[in-house]
Amino acid sequence: MKNTRLGIIISVVGVLLLIPLVAMQFTDEVNWDVFDFIIMGIMLLGTGLLLELVLRKVKTLKNRILICGAILLGFFLIWAELAVGIFGTPFAGS
Repeated sequence: MKNTRLGIIISVVGVLLLIPLVAMQFTDEVNWDVFDFIIMGIMLLGTGLLLELVLRKVKTLKNRILICGAILLGFFLIWAELAVGIFGTPFAGS
């Protein structure tokens, strides 16, 4: 089961990264370079592996939900900052 979930995480990351790659073939609205794919791949894989670690180590359902929610919130905030710069940090190119 452990290796199955790791395979699923890697597969989902690959499929999610294919979405902007395919979109770039049909529209000029999506303009990612190699660096964007690398950063998003690292973020997605890191988030998936952190969630897997929580599911393996934390025993109570309440704590699992809270920790996974915090990890996902952090992921979405970093993603939004990198995408549109909602906080105005230098990471967003501001």
